[in-house]
Amino acid sequence: MAITPHNILRHELIGLSVRIIRAENPAIKGIHGIVVDETKNMLKIASGDRKVMIPKSIATFRFDLPSGVRVDVDGDRLVAKPENRLKTKVRRW
Repeated sequence: MAITPHNILRHELIGLSVRIIRAENPAIKGIHGIVVDETKNMLKIASGDRKVMIPKSIATFRFDLPSGVRVDVDGDRLVAKPENRLKTKVRRW
Protein backbone atom coordinates (compact mmCIF):
# COMPACT_ATOMS: atom_id res chain seq x y z
CA MET A 1 0.00 0.00 0.00
CA ALA A 2 1.37 3.42 -0.97
CA ILE A 3 2.09 6.00 1.70
CA THR A 4 -0.37 8.91 1.67
CA PRO A 5 -1.15 11.88 3.94
CA HIS A 6 -4.05 9.87 5.38
CA ASN A 7 -2.06 6.77 6.33
CA ILE A 8 1.38 8.19 7.17
CA LEU A 9 0.98 7.41 10.87
CA ARG A 10 0.67 3.71 10.02
CA HIS A 11 3.71 3.60 7.73
CA GLU A 12 7.45 3.25 8.12
CA LEU A 13 9.14 6.66 8.41
CA ILE A 14 12.72 5.48 7.86
CA GLY A 15 13.96 6.70 4.49
CA LEU A 16 11.61 9.67 4.25
CA SER A 17 12.90 13.20 3.84
CA VAL A 18 11.92 15.35 6.83
CA ARG A 19 12.18 18.94 8.07
CA ILE A 20 11.37 20.27 11.54
CA ILE A 21 8.98 23.17 11.03
CA ARG A 22 8.03 23.88 14.68
CA ALA A 23 9.73 22.97 17.93
CA GLU A 24 9.70 23.88 21.60
CA ASN A 25 13.47 24.20 21.32
CA PRO A 26 14.23 26.88 18.68
CA ALA A 27 17.71 25.41 18.14
CA ILE A 28 16.29 22.38 16.32
CA LYS A 29 13.79 24.25 14.14
CA GLY A 30 14.79 23.98 10.49
CA ILE A 31 16.86 20.81 10.81
CA HIS A 32 16.26 18.67 7.74
CA GLY A 33 17.50 15.40 6.35
CA ILE A 34 16.55 11.74 6.00
CA VAL A 35 15.03 9.64 8.80
CA VAL A 36 17.56 6.86 9.47
CA ASP A 37 16.17 5.38 12.69
CA GLU A 38 13.14 5.61 14.94
CA THR A 39 12.49 4.69 18.56
CA LYS A 40 9.41 5.17 20.72
CA ASN A 41 10.28 8.78 21.56
CA MET A 42 12.95 9.83 19.06
CA LEU A 43 13.65 10.22 15.36
CA LYS A 44 17.27 10.00 14.19
CA ILE A 45 17.80 12.30 11.22
CA ALA A 46 20.87 12.22 8.99
CA SER A 47 21.55 15.87 8.22
CA GLY A 48 24.66 16.39 6.13
CA ASP A 49 27.55 14.54 7.75
CA ARG A 50 25.92 14.30 11.18
CA LYS A 51 23.07 12.37 12.75
CA VAL A 52 20.70 14.22 15.09
CA MET A 53 18.32 12.65 17.61
CA ILE A 54 15.08 14.65 17.82
CA PRO A 55 12.40 13.98 20.47
CA LYS A 56 9.09 13.37 18.70
CA SER A 57 6.95 15.07 21.35
CA ILE A 58 8.50 18.54 21.07
CA ALA A 59 8.35 19.08 17.31
CA THR A 60 6.17 19.23 14.23
CA PHE A 61 7.65 17.41 11.27
CA ARG A 62 7.15 17.98 7.54
CA PHE A 63 7.63 14.74 5.61
CA ASP A 64 8.16 14.61 1.84
CA LEU A 65 6.36 11.53 0.57
CA PRO A 66 7.62 9.56 -2.46
CA SER A 67 4.64 10.91 -4.45
CA GLY A 68 5.96 14.47 -3.95
CA VAL A 69 3.26 15.43 -1.43
CA ARG A 70 4.36 17.20 1.77
CA VAL A 71 2.65 16.27 5.05
CA ASP A 72 2.93 18.08 8.39
CA VAL A 73 2.66 15.76 11.39
CA ASP A 74 2.53 16.75 15.05
CA GLY A 75 5.21 14.70 16.81
CA ASP A 76 2.84 13.81 19.66
CA ARG A 77 0.92 11.66 17.18
CA LEU A 78 4.11 9.72 16.41
CA VAL A 79 5.04 8.86 20.01
CA ALA A 80 4.84 5.06 20.13
CA LYS A 81 7.06 2.14 19.30
CA PRO A 82 7.18 1.97 15.51
CA GLU A 83 5.97 -1.64 15.43
CA ASN A 84 2.99 -0.77 17.64
CA ARG A 85 2.16 2.45 15.78
CA LEU A 86 1.97 0.50 12.53
CA LYS A 87 -0.74 -1.74 14.00
CA THR A 88 -2.95 0.90 15.62
CA LYS A 89 -6.09 2.29 14.11
CA VAL A 90 -5.88 6.00 13.39
CA ARG A 91 -8.87 8.26 13.84
CA ARG A 92 -9.69 10.36 10.81
CA TRP A 93 -8.96 14.05 11.16
